[in-house]
Amino acid sequence: MHQALRFVSDDGLSLYARDYPATPGSGLVPLVCLHGLTRNSRDFEDFATKAAALGHRVLVPDTRGRGLSAHDPAPERYHPFVYAGDVLSLLRAAGVARAGFVGTSMGGLVTLVVAKVAGEVLAGALLNDIGPELSPVGLGRIASYVGKGTKVETWADARAYAKLTNGVAFPSYGDAEWDAFARRVFDEGEDGVPRLAYDPAIAKPFAPGEGPSAHTEAAWESFTSLVDRVPTILVRGALSDIVDATIADTMRARAPKLEVATVPGIGHAPTLVEPEAWDAFLAWRARLVA
Repeated sequence: MHQALRFVSDDGLSLYARDYPATPGSGLVPLVCLHGLTRNSRDFEDFATKAAALGHRVLVPDTRGRGLSAHDPAPERYHPFVYAGDVLSLLRAAGVARAGFVGTSMGGLVTLVVAKVAGEVLAGALLNDIGPELSPVGLGRIASYVGKGTKVETWADARAYAKLTNGVAFPSYGDAEWDAFARRVFDEGEDGVPRLAYDPAIAKPFAPGEGPSAHTEAAWESFTSLVDRVPTILVRGALSDIVDATIADTMRARAPKLEVATVPGIGHAPTLVEPEAWDAFLAWRARLVA
C-alpha cells in the first residue's frame, strides 16, 4: 500500500509521488522508479508493490505534466535535465540520500542525467529498455502519437487507442490487459470521458529540430561512467524498437560491466514483473550498497 507524497520543485511546481514504505528495520536501499514519456506512476503499480514486499522503500513520482503532478506553464521545461532536478527535490523531501534507480524509457534517460549531475545519490541503475543510443524506428513511432490528441469518448475507445499505440510492444495482450493498460494511461473526466493523463505540451521535445537524438557522445560518456561506478543492468524487450539487439550489443561492448537481460515476446518496454525481468531485478538489487 502506498502513501501520497506531495513535494515542490525548485521552480515552484506542485509534484506528486507514490511512497511505498520500507519494512521497519529492513536496512535495504530505497528505490526510485521513473516512468516513460507519456506515462505516470501507475505504470509501476505491480512492480513497486512486489519490490516493497521485499522490504524496500519505493518512491514513484509522476513526472511534471503527468498524472497528479502539475502541468508546467512553460513547455520548454519538459526536459530530462529539469526532470532530474525534480527527482533530486523528491529525494530531499523524502529524506533519502541514496537510492537504486529504476528508469523506464525516458525515466532511464533522466537516470543518466542524475548520474551526471549528482552521481552520489545513485546506488545503482536498472535501465528498462533505454540507453545512450535510441533506434529511430521507435522514436518515429512515439513521435507519431505523443501530444496528438485522441477521439476517445468511451473506455472501449481508450482500450482501442492503447492497443493502437502500444500493440507492437505487447502482441500477446488480450482485452483484459488492454483495459488495465488504458486505466493507467487515461483519467476519467467529470463527464465520464477518458482523457490522457498527461499535458499534450510534453510533445514539445519531439518537435522538428528539438527531438531527442538517436545518438550523442555525451550520452555514451554518461552511460559508461555510470556502469563503471555502480551496479547497472539493462532490461530490454526482445521486440524493442527503441533498444534493438545491435544497440544492446554496443552498450555491452562499450561498458563490459553492464548486465543485460532480455524479455522474450515483449517490445518497448517490459513491465518488469515478467519472470526474466523480475529475476534480473532480484540479482541487481542484491548488489546495491547504501
